[in-house]
Amino acid sequence: MYKDTIGKSVHQSIRIDADLGYLGIEKLHPNSRIPKKASKKHKLTAGEKGYNKRLARKRVVIEHMNARIKTFKSMAYPYRNHCRRHLLRMSLICGIINFELRI
Repeated sequence: MYKDTIGKSVHQSIRIDADLGYLGIEKLHPNSRIPKKASKKHKLTAGEKGYNKRLARKRVVIEHMNARIKTFKSMAYPYRNHCRRHLLRMSLICGIINFELRI
């Protein structure tokens, strides 16, 4: 999915902090970071756990903003309306959220 959508529009100089759902993104976008993954035979070291914790602290802000956007039910489900209006609706929702944050 990354290759088809976002991958073509994100410049290589922009850092992407992704979750484990984007395994393999480092091959497509060299300036990206995902958490280290443990397995039964390979436990995480203290350094790797610290790295995952620092990355999670940065990502939690993004996840909270995604949750605010999904409170508008039209963004919580697959978008089935005209594509040309999706950006307009998304801009309106983000404007409402920004207005709420200022108050």
